Amino acid sequence: MKLPKILVPIGCLALLAVAFNTYGWPGIAVVGGGILMWLLLHFTRMMTVLKRASDRPVGYVGSAVMLNAKLKPGVNLLHVVAMTRSLGEQRDGVGTPVETYRWTDGSQSYVDCVFESGKLKRWEMTRPPADDQAVPATAP
Repeated sequence: MKLPKILVPIGCLALLAVAFNTYGWPGIAVVGGGILMWLLLHFTRMMTVLKRASDRPVGYVGSAVMLNAKLKPGVNLLHVVAMTRSLGEQRDGVGTPVETYRWTDGSQSYVDCVFESGKLKRWEMTRPPADDQAVPATAP
C-alpha cells in the first residue's frame, strides 16, 4: 500500500541523478521541469474536481444506481468525487484509516462507500422501501 508513496519520490530522485550524470545541470533543469509539470497537472486536476464539487450539495448524486454501476474497487476518493461531482457525506471514521462516505440521490436511494487508506474497498447501495399503499384497481 505504501510502496507507491515511497517509489515515486525515489524514482524522481533517480531520474534527477541520471540526468545530472548524463547532461549535467541542464539535464537537471529539464527533468526538474518535467517533474514540476507533472506535479502541477495533478494539482490542477485536484483543484478542478474540488471546484466542481463545491457547486453541489454535500452527499448528493444525480443517480445512485448509476454511481453503483460505475464504482470499482481500488479507486481513490478523488476519483469518486470527480464521478459524483459532489463531496460525500462522511458517516464515520473521522481521522481513522477506514472512512465511510454516503451519496444520496433525489429518490432517497443512497450508496455507502468504504475507503481504506483513501482507496475504495467496498460499497453498498440502498433503495428506500417501496410504497405498498397503492391499491390495485379491481374489476367490477
